[in-house]
Amino acid sequence: VLSPSHLICYEDRKQLPYTNAVVHEILRFSSIILITLAREAVKDTTVLGYHIPKGTLIMVNIDSTLFDPAYWETPHQFNPAHFLDKAGNFVTREAFLAFSAGHRVCPGETMAKMELFIIFCSLLQKFKFTVPEGVKEINTDIIFGSTMKPHPYKLCAVLCAQQSLAPAKEGQGRRH
Repeated sequence: VLSPSHLICYEDRKQLPYTNAVVHEILRFSSIILITLAREAVKDTTVLGYHIPKGTLIMVNIDSTLFDPAYWETPHQFNPAHFLDKAGNFVTREAFLAFSAGHRVCPGETMAKMELFIIFCSLLQKFKFTVPEGVKEINTDIIFGSTMKPHPYKLCAVLCAQQSLAPAKEGQGRRH
């Protein structure tokens, strides 16, 4: 879709709906936290019939939403189609809470999504990724701690033909 010399920018996500869906599915499937930081109810309220008094500490269980079969067709499988409509266009999902929810959503969400998209696309544009010879599969189980993380693994990144790691020259490959 994009030429090998094209300098990736965030606007490219409109031409790369599947890639955008992959980035969002990575964030959904590989969330680094199970629950949000504690919040405090600022007034008495009722949620789903439960009374929540002012001052109650609340922690949102993000993991329960990101893997809820009521919202995701295949919640325990990596499936970029979760973020695509039948025509292959990118769609946002109400249950996508990788950056929390409500008024206390992560202030860096927009910047993080932009950076992840640009870095992910740039890496795929410049490199071919493979597992080392002899490796049959990667352990995808999560290591639980203050954050969730993957088990260590090795990956081979081979520079694609006709690629350079040198920065683009002024005006080359950029959109203004």
